[in-house]
Amino acid sequence: MQPRVTHISSNISKSSHVLTTGSTAPAPIERDLEKAIGSQIRSQRRRHDLSIADLASAASISTGMLSKIENGGISPSLATLQSISTALQVPLSSLFAAFEERQDCSHVPAGQGLTIERRGTKVGHVYQLLGHMLRGDVAMEPYLITLREGAAPYTSFHHQGVEFIHMLKGELTYRHGTETYLMRAGDSLLFDSSALHGPEAVESRETEYLSIIVYPRPAT
Repeated sequence: MQPRVTHISSNISKSSHVLTTGSTAPAPIERDLEKAIGSQIRSQRRRHDLSIADLASAASISTGMLSKIENGGISPSLATLQSISTALQVPLSSLFAAFEERQDCSHVPAGQGLTIERRGTKVGHVYQLLGHMLRGDVAMEPYLITLREGAAPYTSFHHQGVEFIHMLKGELTYRHGTETYLMRAGDSLLFDSSALHGPEAVESRETEYLSIIVYPRPAT
């Protein structure tokens, strides 16, 4: 069964001078200082396995104030931040790190992806991780997957999130749930990865495809 493709068109005013990428992703959330400091305090507190009440007591402030600080609702004084950093046993400067840090960017030169072990490795599936983001609410894992000659089918992958695959070389039959798709170079598939999925039949001596997995990053 082949997926139905819906063509999406948009009407753009000729008078508009705003250039966009065409993406429907929302604008990035502003990273103001108060929110960055609050996020860093919350992260450090959880790392020390402290409740809001525990940290507030140690820093000699009210739980209500600490809650507002962590949520970026108020701008704390340096004296208050010093008390919090002392209670957490971290340098005061570390509370500003999230505001000052550069945005994540991962560059992997051709042929230098990190080869890793996954469940299909033992049956001739080779996985190269092409990038890695350390922060953010959403995690993304981009892989270059090579199925070597004699690679065995493996259709028991399932995990949170969504997955996008794009065929680069060769031909295979890919299963997702109860459906199968014949995939050739240039073909793509986007699916809910909580269903069982994976290559069901390898039709070529060597097959390569991109696999991009996106899922909510677990809370720390």
